[in-house]
Amino acid sequence: MFDRWNIAGFDRASAVMLVHAGFNPLPAVLLASRGLEDPDRAREFLSGGLERLSDPLTMADMDKAAFRVRRAIENRERVAVYGDYDVDGITASCLVAGYLRSKNIDCDIYIPQRLEEGYGVKSAALDTIKGWGASLVITVDCGITAVEEAEHAKKIGLDLVITDHHQCGDVIPDCLAAVDPKRPDCPSTAKDLAGVGVAFKLICAVEGPNSAQRLLESFSDLVATGTIADVMPVTGENRVLIKTGLESLRQERRPGLAKLRAASGLEGRALNVSNVGFAIAPRINAAGRLGSTGVAVELLTTRDLGRAGTLADELCAMNRERQRIEGDMYKEALDILEKDPPEGRPIVLASRTWHQGVCGIVASRLSERFGLPTVMIHVKDGVGRGSCRSVGGFNLYDALSQCRDVLLGFGGHEMAAGLTVSEDKVDDLRRELARVYGQGRPRPERVLDIDLQVIKPELLTIRNVEALDELEPYGPGNPQPVLCMKNMLVENLAGLSDGKHTKLWLSLEGHVFEAVFFSKSPEELDARVGGRVDVAFTPQINEFRGRRAVQLMLCDLIKAE
Repeated sequence: MFDRWNIAGFDRASAVMLVHAGFNPLPAVLLASRGLEDPDRAREFLSGGLERLSDPLTMADMDKAAFRVRRAIENRERVAVYGDYDVDGITASCLVAGYLRSKNIDCDIYIPQRLEEGYGVKSAALDTIKGWGASLVITVDCGITAVEEAEHAKKIGLDLVITDHHQCGDVIPDCLAAVDPKRPDCPSTAKDLAGVGVAFKLICAVEGPNSAQRLLESFSDLVATGTIADVMPVTGENRVLIKTGLESLRQERRPGLAKLRAASGLEGRALNVSNVGFAIAPRINAAGRLGSTGVAVELLTTRDLGRAGTLADELCAMNRERQRIEGDMYKEALDILEKDPPEGRPIVLASRTWHQGVCGIVASRLSERFGLPTVMIHVKDGVGRGSCRSVGGFNLYDALSQCRDVLLGFGGHEMAAGLTVSEDKVDDLRRELARVYGQGRPRPERVLDIDLQVIKPELLTIRNVEALDELEPYGPGNPQPVLCMKNMLVENLAGLSDGKHTKLWLSLEGHVFEAVFFSKSPEELDARVGGRVDVAFTPQINEFRGRRAVQLMLCDLIKAE
């Protein structure tokens, strides 16, 4: 439940103008509440057209990167793509390798083993790639902090082109090209691209003007999957890339993703950001977490349907094993925190028995449960590798920058990061992170952002609720609309699934709505028949035995004042 609701206002005149311009009333009000008050801006947002994609050559060093890749194609050089072991890195690796192979280039993919090598570019790996006979290495989703490794590449005569989207360090690696929209000197407006988005920009730059549509036909499913998995904002160019990619996924052009969709239980179901993020992506991620990225790479590159089915089943089995390990680690972490509560300080836990590849998921669960930044560290041979997750308003990357004296290394984003620390410095890290966190930071509130208070329940017609589909795809930066209604009468309520969930019948001004609150039993809700409640919800259309009706999917309920 939430500490408070933040109900957005909207300009009524702007909403009326959108309606007069042809927008359905409910999307019109929601667009106005999200600041899209001008009809042309609203149409541009909803269209998701390719005209919204920026010129890739506006990115710093992109001209140099594209020139070098073109030269490799013309000279038929051997190229290696150096990726990361998460979904973003795997999809980006398969995208660039797939593009180069379509040009008849001998292209290898190198993805480091998470457990043995850890994240990022390593000099030993560059030596291996040099031994393969490659003359050019293209990094994807990594490399922007690989200063020493770039020097090593030059030393052994290996050309290096970096493409990344992570935060830059104080020094940009000295290489042929370092493409990252977060470079301080990068003028591109596409700052929120995932690693696979930056990789897609590279192949667009190589192909030249007006190539985006053609390349999206081949690779948008990979771009969308990696972007969704990395939880990038579904705004700007990402909205275009995701919208196009979801359509490609629905058409099942890539055998591996088609088979994985079926194995994930999504066959015949609508594909959206949520089920790609929570069903398809975790299965690809499981390969990286358990040290078997080759299975995921082969799945995304094979053209053989039978082989794709076998690989999809393997990923599902890995994901079940990952879930078992995760459950055991989560329980163990809760036992530790029960004996030594965090008391409002960041959670920093370390163990020699935890699985390094699963630390990040457990850190996310703990962070969400306690509302605190969390670091889960796997220790081996005196060195700990940690996965970090933050809470809203606390910039994890900046915080780790202030703890750099006790770390061997770190990198990442505002909300998620990785670090390396000596085992004997874990207590120092715990103390330093608590110090940074406590510098004038108020207690975090659980705030529910609500787009609109529905005053007139007749607004929630089937036609109007269906029109909300125009706002998809939903995700970070463009969340699924949350509405609220106040002072509703509880006509009836009942438990579902042995009391795990609750179904309610709520009325306002003579309009009765069915509502469902998942993962909340009737006893947990402050509601009784005949009482009045305020509810926050997402409206959806429920179909049952040929009957269609608006249903409220509740995300919060409080007793009416």
